[in-house]
Amino acid sequence: MRFEFVSESREQTKAFGALLSKFAFPGEVILLEGDLGAGKTTFAGGFAKGLGIEEEVISPTFNIMKCYFNGRIPMFHIDAYRLENQNIELGLEEFIEGDGVSLIEWPVFIKPLIPDNPLHITIHNLGDDRRQFIIEGEGEQYAPLFVELER
Repeated sequence: MRFEFVSESREQTKAFGALLSKFAFPGEVILLEGDLGAGKTTFAGGFAKGLGIEEEVISPTFNIMKCYFNGRIPMFHIDAYRLENQNIELGLEEFIEGDGVSLIEWPVFIKPLIPDNPLHITIHNLGDDRRQFIIEGEGEQYAPLFVELER
């Protein structure tokens, strides 16, 4: 399944993240791909708000992972950018396989930890605050999401 969407503003990007969070489930893994500044953390902030998380979502680049527990389900925001060519035995798989939803930026750097059938979200910067989102996922677990997106 595949869906494309163009956001015209940061607010619309956050609202799109909030919409997708309505379909989040425990154990879900969402791969966020895009260049630096593409809007991955902005999207993650909207996703968190949709889960009912009140905390401000900031990029976990220097921490590698930020955990948010005060929502409908926990959210684990992982930025693997700094793990390129590094030992990835940090215990991340316990969170990725855990009871929350994992949003993973730069997943290529922790590929062995990624389970089968994640939801892929690719974000392209179209200039100013415009972003193109390409959402791809296989499996029945994503059917309700894609039905809603096609409306």
